[in-house]
Amino acid sequence: MTLRQIAGLGALLPLVMPGLALADEAAPVLNSGDTAWMLTATALVLFMTIPGLALFYGGMVRSKNVLSVMMQCFAITGLMSILWMVYGYSLAFDTTGMEQGVTNLHSFVGGLSKAFLSGVTPASLTSATALFPEAVFITFQMTFAIITPALIVGAFAERMKFSAMLIFMAIWFTLVYAPIAHMVWSGDGALMWDWGVLDFAGGTVVHINAGIAGLVCCLVLGKRKGYPTTPMAPHNLGYTLIGAAMLWIGWFGFNAGSAAAANGTAGMAMLVTQIATAAAALGWMFAEWIGHGKPSALGIASGVVAGLVAITPAAGTVGPMGALVIGLASGVICYFCATSLKRKLGYDDSLDAFGVHGIGGIVGAMLTGVFAAPAMGGFGEVTDIGMQVWVQAKGVIFTVVYTAIVTYVILKVLDMIMGLRVNEEEEAVGLDLAQHNERGYNL
Repeated sequence: MTLRQIAGLGALLPLVMPGLALADEAAPVLNSGDTAWMLTATALVLFMTIPGLALFYGGMVRSKNVLSVMMQCFAITGLMSILWMVYGYSLAFDTTGMEQGVTNLHSFVGGLSKAFLSGVTPASLTSATALFPEAVFITFQMTFAIITPALIVGAFAERMKFSAMLIFMAIWFTLVYAPIAHMVWSGDGALMWDWGVLDFAGGTVVHINAGIAGLVCCLVLGKRKGYPTTPMAPHNLGYTLIGAAMLWIGWFGFNAGSAAAANGTAGMAMLVTQIATAAAALGWMFAEWIGHGKPSALGIASGVVAGLVAITPAAGTVGPMGALVIGLASGVICYFCATSLKRKLGYDDSLDAFGVHGIGGIVGAMLTGVFAAPAMGGFGEVTDIGMQVWVQAKGVIFTVVYTAIVTYVILKVLDMIMGLRVNEEEEAVGLDLAQHNERGYNL
């Protein structure tokens, strides 16, 4: 380069430098506050499954099955963590080939460009708006992928082979959870995202999905031996109450963490989660008190979870009054579905996975369409409540039909290949001994 050329470049520097400065200002910079909050929220959501859900479910089964339920929760935690790393994250959040308003294969499921977390480094950030490490987002979403199949355990507790459970969960995660998560959350070009379905933290992806799968599981496997004539009372409601308390606390990470930032949306999500959960606990308690003459510890614990479930899709868009209505509605409706409806229809949903998560998720998803509207005290962009309720209904119907059909096919194929259910002798002895050669209590 000649001196003349160097001098020419020097003359251009005053013109170029402002542009370089702007480029530096526009470059994504990690936000330590958001990062700290998302690290905390991630730990809280994992806390919901282990030990929260493990204790919640473990206390509700008979003593001979307590370890089997806890073992299933722990095994699912390990299995889903690895599958999420290998291909789950990519199937759920790879946006290759997606375009707003265009429906193609990529609208239903992601590709494999992120398989084995390819390209993820300590410097990788989530986006230009949510400035925390992609590794944290991956782990946060991993905890959702863990708890969703773990919730299904409550429907078939005390009667499914451990080996069949593991294979079912792996296939279900691949064919059901990852595609539904992609359709709802992966952005422009995703099927339900483009429809405008509001699901802030997983009412559709997690709860309706798991609840419907649980219903199909208990129908395909059949009733427990002796149900409903043989008493099958929970063996340790203390465990269940402790687990419910852990779920309540952990759910702040679930809902407020879904804001993906330490901001006002996260703060409001935390507030409405508390309001709805409290309202649902009281709603279930008083409905049971009126119906049966006495309120029960199991009832208030179930009401807590019903409220947590119902506020999940709405947490980022509804206000306090909307949360109050959603909580009361979910507590009362889930109470009747988990008791009267279950008895009337005769299905054996062991720990009310469908009655609480499926029904609660549907109630929350539909009422989100109402109370997300500013006219109803919400903070969403809903201007036509009727239209938004229809959009929510489309999302619910699609999820129910898709999940039910695919879950049914998976179960029937597995039943033909290896069998799903333990034999009568193993069921009588209990899954702790029959499947794991251990006892929960050695006296």
